[in-house]
Amino acid sequence: MDERTFDRSGQHASVVGLGTWQLGADWGDVDDKEALAVLEAAAEAGVTFFDTADVYGDGRSEQTIAAFLSGRPDLHVLVATKMGRRVDQIPENYVLDNFRAWNDRSRRNLGVDRIDLVQLHCPPTPVYSTDEVFDALDTLVEEERIAAYGVSVETCAEALTAIARPNVASVQIILNPFRMKPLREVLPAAREAGVGIIARVPLASGLLSGKYTRDTVFPENDHRTYNRHGESFDVGETFSGVDYATGVEAAAEFSAFAPEGYAPAQLALRWIIDQPGVTTVIPGARSPEQARANAAAARLPELSGETLTAIRDLYDRRIKDQVESRW
Repeated sequence: MDERTFDRSGQHASVVGLGTWQLGADWGDVDDKEALAVLEAAAEAGVTFFDTADVYGDGRSEQTIAAFLSGRPDLHVLVATKMGRRVDQIPENYVLDNFRAWNDRSRRNLGVDRIDLVQLHCPPTPVYSTDEVFDALDTLVEEERIAAYGVSVETCAEALTAIARPNVASVQIILNPFRMKPLREVLPAAREAGVGIIARVPLASGLLSGKYTRDTVFPENDHRTYNRHGESFDVGETFSGVDYATGVEAAAEFSAFAPEGYAPAQLALRWIIDQPGVTTVIPGARSPEQARANAAAARLPELSGETLTAIRDLYDRRIKDQVESRW
């Protein structure tokens, strides 16, 4: 699989990575055997970038990745984790002593002395403008606890603030055919600055797979049930913030745009891969089959101008007014 570079850190990632939120929690139950099978399938398909977080299953996702990689010393995988969501979300918690403690825990979970990439996990907005926060992150690099750092953001404004920081290697942001606002300013600014873009929630929590209907019922422990209206965290993380009924209808229309040989989910992933400035896209997978299908999107042809126009028109007609003012 093709790899792209985080210019500021010199690190490389496959154009399709693997998001591992679902291997920890919040997407229904995934047992350990199945989780390891997903990681194996992704790696065998050429995926060289795993994204996790200390809060996914309270460390379970990190530990599962460590267990898998310990048995595959032949693999060269860039592992990115995130920190900051295990405490109250107030700016005062984003200080060096806490960073060290959170980092110690993640290094134990991952079984490494130095983590490849650590990202602040959608912290309170003032954190992005606080010099001491980034001084503390620089200290973690100097202490060789981490090789590089980035941020995961909710809004385009937060992304632009982070990109202006000289040592931010990556920005993780929601980007998909139902969330196009980052194309306007964030991706051009990142390209200019040499900051990598990690595209998350690429399938709008599965909507863009075209598999769901208005009557689909998700498990109680799935955020698509309990966070549909933002009850637990930012509603933009669930269905990209799109009203579910609208999303199902728009996804059915989106699916019809898929060229021959493309599944709807692969169409969404290919659309993201084709956006200038994207370094890697990180779909999750609950089965080896899903992991392989996601990776296969990297080998599909670029989309035609006609298909791109149709996707943009759908966004403008059905989605834009719901999401652009918020994120």
